[in-house]
Amino acid sequence: MVRPAIEIEKLDVDERLELIETLWESLRNDPDSIPVTDTQKKILDERLDRIDAGDNSGSPWSEVQDRILKRLT
Repeated sequence: MVRPAIEIEKLDVDERLELIETLWESLRNDPDSIPVTDTQKKILDERLDRIDAGDNSGSPWSEVQDRILKRLT
């Protein structure tokens, strides 16, 4: 792997976040290059099937946030 020509630790938070966004966008432009395991493909297919069947209720952000916070504590 080639090291970037920038010194990341010298960037302020806003600059780092901008760099993350730039990197993410570069991946988003070529989604086929992102490796996905068979298990991940199965989960994604199941979710798409549920959406196609009309079950797109999802979860409110507050519930998702609570589940995440509980896992972290």
